[in-house]
Amino acid sequence: MKRAILILSGLFLTFSLFSQNDQKKSVAGFRPPSVPLVTHDPYFSIWSPADRLYDAETVHWTGKRQALHSLIRIDGKTYRLMGSKPSNIEPVNQTGLIVNPTQTIYRFANSLIRIELIFTSPALPSDLDVLSRPLTYITWNISSADRKPHTAQLYFDCSGEIAVDQADQRIKWTISDLPGIKAIKVGSVEQPVLQKKGDDLRIDWGYGWLAIPAGQNPDRSIGPGEQLRNAFCIDGKLPLYEDPGEKAVKDGFFSMAATWNIGTVNSAVITKWAMLAYDDLFSIRYFDDYLRPYWRRHGMDMETLLTTAASGYSLLMERCQSFDQKIFQDLTKVGGQKYAQVTSLVYRECLAAHKVTADKNGQPLMFAKENFSNGCIATVDVLYPASPFFLLFSPALTKAMVKPILDYASSSKWKFPFAPHDLGTYPHATGQAYGGGELTEEDQMPVEETGNMLIILAALAKAEGNATFSKPYLPLLDKWAKYLSSKGFDPENQLCTDDFAGHLAHNINLSAKAIVALASYAELCSLSGNTNDAKSYRRQAEEFAAKWVTLATEGDHTRLAYDQPGTWSQKYNLVWDKLLNLNLFPKEVIQKEIDYYIRVQGQFGLPLDNRERWTKTDWNLWTATLAEKSTDFDALFNPVYNFIQITPQRVPLTDWYIVDNAYKVGFQARPVIGGLFIKALSDQNIWLKWFKQGEDIKPIN
Repeated sequence: MKRAILILSGLFLTFSLFSQNDQKKSVAGFRPPSVPLVTHDPYFSIWSPADRLYDAETVHWTGKRQALHSLIRIDGKTYRLMGSKPSNIEPVNQTGLIVNPTQTIYRFANSLIRIELIFTSPALPSDLDVLSRPLTYITWNISSADRKPHTAQLYFDCSGEIAVDQADQRIKWTISDLPGIKAIKVGSVEQPVLQKKGDDLRIDWGYGWLAIPAGQNPDRSIGPGEQLRNAFCIDGKLPLYEDPGEKAVKDGFFSMAATWNIGTVNSAVITKWAMLAYDDLFSIRYFDDYLRPYWRRHGMDMETLLTTAASGYSLLMERCQSFDQKIFQDLTKVGGQKYAQVTSLVYRECLAAHKVTADKNGQPLMFAKENFSNGCIATVDVLYPASPFFLLFSPALTKAMVKPILDYASSSKWKFPFAPHDLGTYPHATGQAYGGGELTEEDQMPVEETGNMLIILAALAKAEGNATFSKPYLPLLDKWAKYLSSKGFDPENQLCTDDFAGHLAHNINLSAKAIVALASYAELCSLSGNTNDAKSYRRQAEEFAAKWVTLATEGDHTRLAYDQPGTWSQKYNLVWDKLLNLNLFPKEVIQKEIDYYIRVQGQFGLPLDNRERWTKTDWNLWTATLAEKSTDFDALFNPVYNFIQITPQRVPLTDWYIVDNAYKVGFQARPVIGGLFIKALSDQNIWLKWFKQGEDIKPIN
């Protein structure tokens, strides 16, 4: 606790320097465990694991170093802005940090200069062309602090580590001029396109790009990072490295670098900006096809993307700022300012755990990666907790998320009467890898995954007002509903999404999911005009729900399992009964659960159940969203907020931690963190407002 208190005290001083306007956008004293900088997909995802941008080297979400550096010279003296190198260079004091959904904004100041350093990843859900671009803008706004003129030069570099899995791999590079752009690209010599699969991996094919508008008159070079930075410190210039040879990254940690001779800085703001991008060429192996990223679907290449992105810079900055402001206001309205801050933090984390590709018809297919859990791709019990993000913002991405699973389960490769767990190991979507794979039912999650799919599809249909998307799959969905009818109410000894807790028979939370899923399928039938099945499945769900209340209840709460008295567990799956207006479970039963949870929760959240002191960040928010009263929501959410503030592991927000000490158990940067947006779905007006603004893609006939 002592270390946490020191951190929070320091942050109070930092954030007290914010302007009044900034206070509306960021909660004073908010400390992200790790700060999103460049966040696009599981391979192009760079974070700062420190309170101040100059306190540590930046890293890939896995923790492997992918260094970015920025220096500034003022009146001949060099100062550090980003990165811990050179360590002997004094930093400009960081005075503020704001994390918005699409932008991270750092503020620095000393007696001479003020600097605003902004990372913008324009992940706008209403524009998939822009959202799918693997490109982040880095902007420096510079002005005099003492109103006196100062001479200034600016420096930025990006290590070649972004293009390799391991630093001993060899890279090659090109310095080129594009229309209106000065660029450098770097990539591995080997270029093993889509040859590797697994969890703790970085990309080692395709090319990283640093690009700067030529009108800014930048200088650029590539070479050993330390030599580049030392040369800048001496005279504000870069040494010229023209050797087009091949080097191991670790031999000097070769970096792409740019400098700007800013000239005289006074009270007027001077702006410089650059683009950092990654061209992976091909993104996903989808059975026998190699899928291109979505932005490439019409044949665009990276050179064209860079020139297009450069010309759209000013407009995209305005669009991102407007989006961030509007969604922050709505998230504050539905869950309070602390809730809005936390969801703003995880917005890019959720998206960066997915890759948006195009199928052969140019339609979007989106694939999630199980970051640091097992590396699976398109895992259904990951899509389920992530789904609130996509159900809130994008009909197109919701469909793109579930379509690969539906098509796989409809194919001859999948022979079971329940939904699959996954499509393989990222980035190979070639068939289920988990448990028994395609061969046996051993260690599958049949009730879990089947219920997940039916609930997601019902939520999509509710938001769209029709079941058009699901209708072609109704024979498959009917088979799944029949499975839940016979197996769902009292599940056999099987795994659920919380598989780290082991097998459990008669799981009451899993039973609740099956009941809600049957009612969800009834809604799909009703919207599809199949009134007889709609009535039949609705009636069965109601009968199961009444039986559930009788058998699950023990005094002032419900049990973990039907046959285990003296136990309890979170019933987070019940949240869809509320969000979909199914009204299966009595409100007084839910309120008793909420009251019980508030009494038994730990300092930093509610344990998953009575067996262990660990919890899941996403499920805590789902359970809190069950609450009808804002005071009850706050009582369950605030401990999670406090966990985020003091957890000692500086990684992209984990979803698995200990409620008594805020320590991470495992997992980080996972797609499921999008589940924190579920509270926004509880306000039907806000849900439909943002869903309707999201871009939908009409299918090609």
